Amino acid sequence: MSDQLSQITHNYREILVGLGENPEREGLLDTPKRAAKAMQYLCRGYEQSLDEIVNGALFASDNDEMVIVRNIELYSLCEHHLLPFIGKAHVAYIPTGKVLGLSKVARIVDMFARRLQIQENLTRQIAEAIQSVTDAAGVAVVIEAKHMCMMMRGVEKQNSVMNTSVMLGAFRESVNTRQEFLQLIGRSK
Repeated sequence: MSDQLSQITHNYREILVGLGENPEREGLLDTPKRAAKAMQYLCRGYEQSLDEIVNGALFASDNDEMVIVRNIELYSLCEHHLLPFIGKAHVAYIPTGKVLGLSKVARIVDMFARRLQIQENLTRQIAEAIQSVTDAAGVAVVIEAKHMCMMMRGVEKQNSVMNTSVMLGAFRESVNTRQEFLQLIGRSK
């Protein structure tokens, strides 16, 4: 077991004791190690970089029309309570000579989502990463998510959904471009 995994496992064991549980009882014997491995997996975005994710998957293109990837599932952990928030991201960009491999958009979403986050920052990080990689004329990101910290504790509101958006370049400057994007993802009235 790595030093990092060992330390996290120890910490989970201490949490169980602090909660009044017996980590030696049958059902909990391997729980600290399983929880440690799960947390490492859920936070694997810290071990990834934008360069590794993109891996050269930029392709020359004459297309200068909006490219949209809708309904990208995302799973993240709220940095305030370490509870999940789950939702989907809609990402668009307007190419200026090169397009990004389709799966790379989803991988960029995942990389940032797999870090302790607040949704507002996650939305901006995705938009800025797509902008820096593609040098697009504009980038738009909308995320809608349900937060377990609001559903399982606190105000316990089961149907609340948080929406965040970041508009860069043409999406920020042009009402028509922004409206087209919002209509295409089904968010405009």
